[in-house]
Amino acid sequence: MSFSPPRFLTAALYQFVDLPDFADLRAPLQAQCDAHGVRGMLLLAHEGINGTIAGTPAGVQAVLDWLRSDSRFAALQHKEAATDHMPFYRMRVRLKKEIVTLGVPGLNPARNAGQYVKPQDWNALITDPSVVVIDTRNDYEVGIGTFERAINPHTRSFAEFPAWVAQQSQPGGVLEGKPKVAMFCTGGIRCEKSTALLKSQGFDEVYHLEGGILKYLETVPEEDSRWRGECFVFDERVSVGHGLTQGSYQLCRSCRMPLGEAELAHPHYVRGVSCPYCHGTRTPEQERALAERERQMQLAAQRGQEHIGARQPGSTAPVTTPYSEQDEAP
Repeated sequence: MSFSPPRFLTAALYQFVDLPDFADLRAPLQAQCDAHGVRGMLLLAHEGINGTIAGTPAGVQAVLDWLRSDSRFAALQHKEAATDHMPFYRMRVRLKKEIVTLGVPGLNPARNAGQYVKPQDWNALITDPSVVVIDTRNDYEVGIGTFERAINPHTRSFAEFPAWVAQQSQPGGVLEGKPKVAMFCTGGIRCEKSTALLKSQGFDEVYHLEGGILKYLETVPEEDSRWRGECFVFDERVSVGHGLTQGSYQLCRSCRMPLGEAELAHPHYVRGVSCPYCHGTRTPEQERALAERERQMQLAAQRGQEHIGARQPGSTAPVTTPYSEQDEAP
């Protein structure tokens, strides 16, 4: 049997590291990506780098090698996924205040994050009744899957998490008395900040899942798993299960919410136009534009052409980003 290498490789990466000259890195990093035909988005801030890139395996590796040639990025880790098509339309390197937005000044995850727990040790931690287990992801992500015993803060964005922590630290809250806390997220970046937040507030025993949910699903056998449901991912797969096999969810191309069987069968679901979450939120003009966009995408697919999509008209729902937990989509 012959093996055909993937046409494209997607690499998700992040690192918390002090970058006082982050603005000066923008132009040469953009130039490197352009020179190697790499697309996606990379965010630069004082606190580090975060993003997702895609291109030929050689092109992606060239950009990663260039980054790691800077001693500050020598330990940069990334996650790979093979794909048969280019998932991005363009390449953007953006300057931000934070590489993942929490909105709490003074946090330094590079120096003060919680203690990593390897996937194979995670079950023992979260089954301890003295441990408070917190899912730091947003409500729409938690809705399709999470760990047993995990608390859902019901946040719409990560920036709402500090207020939830403050509320739950009050008398009667789940964080009263600063208990032992275990937190997790999709790939790990949000937990770097959430654990640093708790440690800055006097929590001594704060843990987070190394490599995030994705590493757990890749590492821990399904028969031993404490995960229930599917994991929302920031790419065209929408969700994955154990072994990182593609899940059953689809994405609403209007509002970007994950849709299961019930939502796809709902009368308010119109492919590319609406779903039960966004039905009635568009003007007739916006719905016509979305319908036309869907028609053009289908025509392009039939011709084997790439359709250069645009941000959905009037979209207010969470915008997701392939393979990472960024602030904005490429």
